[in-house]
Amino acid sequence: MKTIRIFNKEVRWELPVIALSAIVVVSVVAIKLGGGNHSGPKAEPKAKVELLYGYDMSQYEISQGKVESGQTLSHLLEGYTSQVNINRIAEAAKPTYNFRNIKANNKYAIFSQSDSLGTHLCHFVYEKDKESMVHVSLNADGSIGVRTEQKEVTYKRRKVSGTISSSLWNCLTENNIHPALAIEMEDMYGWSVDFFALHEGDTFTAIFDEKYIDDELAGVATVWGAKFTHIGKDYYAIPYVQGGKLSYWDEDGKSMRKQFLKAPLKFTRISSRFSNSRMHPVLKIRRPHHGVDYAAPKGTPVVAIADGTVTAKYWDKNGGGNVLKIKHNNGYSSAYLHLNGYASGIYVGKRVSQGEKICFVGNTGTSTGPHLDFRVYKNGKAMDPLKIPSNPVEPIKKENMADFENIKTRVLAELEGEVRKKDQVGRYDLYPETRPEVSLTRTDSLKMKIEEGTFWQALEKID
Repeated sequence: MKTIRIFNKEVRWELPVIALSAIVVVSVVAIKLGGGNHSGPKAEPKAKVELLYGYDMSQYEISQGKVESGQTLSHLLEGYTSQVNINRIAEAAKPTYNFRNIKANNKYAIFSQSDSLGTHLCHFVYEKDKESMVHVSLNADGSIGVRTEQKEVTYKRRKVSGTISSSLWNCLTENNIHPALAIEMEDMYGWSVDFFALHEGDTFTAIFDEKYIDDELAGVATVWGAKFTHIGKDYYAIPYVQGGKLSYWDEDGKSMRKQFLKAPLKFTRISSRFSNSRMHPVLKIRRPHHGVDYAAPKGTPVVAIADGTVTAKYWDKNGGGNVLKIKHNNGYSSAYLHLNGYASGIYVGKRVSQGEKICFVGNTGTSTGPHLDFRVYKNGKAMDPLKIPSNPVEPIKKENMADFENIKTRVLAELEGEVRKKDQVGRYDLYPETRPEVSLTRTDSLKMKIEEGTFWQALEKID
């Protein structure tokens, strides 16, 4: 072993490290002192190729736009190819995308070429949603190629905090935070925090990935941790994968998922509460109202508050309109009234999962406006849906607790302050099996030691 001194610091390294260090010193000093200016002929810069959807723009006449209301594939391609070819394109595309489902305001681009015989369609690109597009190519031999392509998605990690003045949704939009975070947080805290009863002054902090497509903010991806303070009590959400599924857990390793959701729909308001004597808004008489009314726009999705089996789906001629009933475990059942309709595949005897879409808010039966009348029963007796006792599902398993504690410590540290990037919890921490295998040579290993050690810090100080 040898001892060398750099800036009055003694550092012990193996001889190979010293040799490599000397090479780095010479290289860095040469660069800092202006080395690297070479004489000789310069290569001509290559002309930059401008691409649109992957096609060389200089090779085509291009028409871009957005689908207008009522337009079809024939409207878009008219004048670029024959109706026979348009029909062939529609038929060839069916296994990939049915162009009968074309939507107004979605973007498209037409790539064509012209000659003495007229204009010929080469490629047609249609953005079927924010993240993907359909490519159609009319080849020289008359064949048609159809493929889908995912747009490039980039992610930016962000930590935000806020104080509630009215609602979580309003708080996010007022602070230029994508409202999709509200959906994610309600999903995480749906069993712990009643988002219809937030208090002014409630606070939150969340760490999450923002998703960007075409350099535009397109939504929210993974939430890496959150803290929600409601009426003075802190609720933490720690991400952890158990049983192959990403779920969220409190600081004690208890699942945030409980037997019942706090509410069967999102972002509405309670217009009427559970009562044994309520003045009916239509009949103008007092009678029991054994449910909670959630005012919401017609068509708002409603989800099952717990796993269960559909036991009834019918029209209630006594004023309930379209009704759906579900039987849950431990003697509980739930009912959903005044529905506009039912989710696809919902029938009597169907097993549904907690959070699964089951029906839609409506205004059927005796009703003054669109709302959901939500009811809960215990062994056939009506109870206040806002007071359902709810126990958490299976906690972190004993064999996973040490790993969970490591994740939790790092998440809490980031929630409370800034941490180094390498200390942040990321995908490979939650899904270690997805980490690619990397083999380091001896040179790589020595270089890493230099870059993270005192020697590299010394080089940074060279003017």
